[in-house]
Amino acid sequence: MRALGRPARGLGRLTALRLRAAHRGDAGMSTAEYAVGTLAAAALAAVLYQVVTSGAVTGALQALVERALNAEL
Repeated sequence: MRALGRPARGLGRLTALRLRAAHRGDAGMSTAEYAVGTLAAAALAAVLYQVVTSGAVTGALQALVERALNAEL
């Protein structure tokens, strides 16, 4: 009976070693991926800012707040 933490001998052991080596290189994002993710987040923030500060959305939010403040209890 082999221990749970140890791979089997022979081909199984070789496969386990290859899998571990392949997995180590894929631990996280690279600098380029961080840069692309940061640019995408900044672009999304810019679009959301434009939408929220547009006249239609500002008017709708203002009307909603006024309606909530003037509601009868």
